[in-house]
Amino acid sequence: MPSDPLHRSLPTTSATIQSKHLFHSLSNLHFHIYFLSPLYSPTLSLPLSLELTKMGILSRKATCNTHGQDSSYFLGWEAYEKNPYHEVKNPNGIIQMGLAENQLSFNLIESWLAKNPEAANFEREGQSIFRELALFQDYHGLPSFKNAMADFMSENRGNRVSFDPKKLVLTAGATSANETLMFCLADPGEAFLLPTPYYPGFDRDLKWRTGVEIVPIQCTSANGFRITKSALEEAYKQAQMLNLKVKGVLITNPSNPLGTTTTRTELNRLLDFVSRKNIHLISDEIYSGTVFTSPGFISVTEVLKEKKLENTDVSKRVHIVYSLSKDLGLPGFRVGVIYSNDDIVVAAATKMSSFGLISSQTQYLLSALLSDKNFTKNYLKENQIRLKNRHDKLVSGLEAVGIECLKSNAGLFCWVDMRHLLRSNTFEAEIELWKKIVYEVKINISPGSSCHCNEPGWFRVCFANMSEETLKVALIRLKMFVDGPSSTTRSQSEHQRLKPLRKMKVSNWVLRLSFQDREPEER
Repeated sequence: MPSDPLHRSLPTTSATIQSKHLFHSLSNLHFHIYFLSPLYSPTLSLPLSLELTKMGILSRKATCNTHGQDSSYFLGWEAYEKNPYHEVKNPNGIIQMGLAENQLSFNLIESWLAKNPEAANFEREGQSIFRELALFQDYHGLPSFKNAMADFMSENRGNRVSFDPKKLVLTAGATSANETLMFCLADPGEAFLLPTPYYPGFDRDLKWRTGVEIVPIQCTSANGFRITKSALEEAYKQAQMLNLKVKGVLITNPSNPLGTTTTRTELNRLLDFVSRKNIHLISDEIYSGTVFTSPGFISVTEVLKEKKLENTDVSKRVHIVYSLSKDLGLPGFRVGVIYSNDDIVVAAATKMSSFGLISSQTQYLLSALLSDKNFTKNYLKENQIRLKNRHDKLVSGLEAVGIECLKSNAGLFCWVDMRHLLRSNTFEAEIELWKKIVYEVKINISPGSSCHCNEPGWFRVCFANMSEETLKVALIRLKMFVDGPSSTTRSQSEHQRLKPLRKMKVSNWVLRLSFQDREPEER
């Protein structure tokens, strides 16, 4: 079915077919004189008139529905925002456990700021540099910040590898970094392979503005959702059957939503695969500093070094994404980076970064913080201790009510197995359970279907964005739900707040637009 709203709203009559042809011919020429056409008359329905007006005034990008934000992942956020839990002001509200945010170590950063007022007040040697930072800066980034960022990335990986600041591109968060790489590595209608389950936001970040398609690499619980050679080959074959040119593979290591690190065997397998296919590998490593227990984190850069592939064509097709949103808990600072050994990619991404820069004030402050080696060493160690403690509390609390989790060693969430709570082994039953948890239990979690998991009944549950007291409340609510009928009731209107979700089928996960239905700028 075409994604174009005009196609969806127009009934198939000869008059409306003429209207569609007229609209498309004129809109492609960027004219709006169709308002003067006899076809645009009071006899048309009001919704159709409004649709035509809307489509004539706005771009197709603005009015298409390929943004990916109509999934249950984002709809759960909407439900929370309408009724947010507060222990005093709204104790019956929805608890947000669908947000991968690290709030466990804020006091460590706040303590550093208190001890380093010069950085927070934008001073250097007792003199204000506010005016200097307020003026235009080189969009390549402050050298001091890029040096500090490269050193911190190396420290985060046990100093087993080093990073050249000249190969860093600064972006406004990892979202911007991933999209920029899509623009650099693929054209509209080409594809990247992603192992499932994957971060739901990738459906927006990688596809919406770039026109790039996602083909899932189907991983299963049978082996802990590990990436196998057969799964890689099957995904590549699936893309070929859809006439999609595969440009690369994108992984998240540690995994979001699994909370597991990619093994050395998997990384070797991935490098062999992209080498044979002559395609790219993007490793999104934004959770690299959240590994709280063994096995430790292994960056793809380490495996490149071990395989003696540095300074080869293969290394030029391996790109790293990193940010400070998860490890330091600073998503509001919008700090992300691309690291690439390909000079052309670095140059192109740097030019594109002018559309999403990191403020000079942010760079100055963080360059001082990251350059304090005593602080970064202690922070990483203490933060990992706190993450493990919180992770263990969630896992033990869930186990107490008969809910198991995939064994994990990293991240800000657990991959929770609720298959035994499903009415049937279907995605419809999963969404039904999810709605009960959101509206009856009053907890927002992310269903596995939003992460493109091919097995119903898995959920991502976040644990680092709340107080320990709030976590206890959430676990009590879950226990009451699992043990018997919920103590709260849901009104019919509340039940219907969510928009209807389309049936989840594996065959529909590759949201492939036909050439005719693709937006003109994406052809």
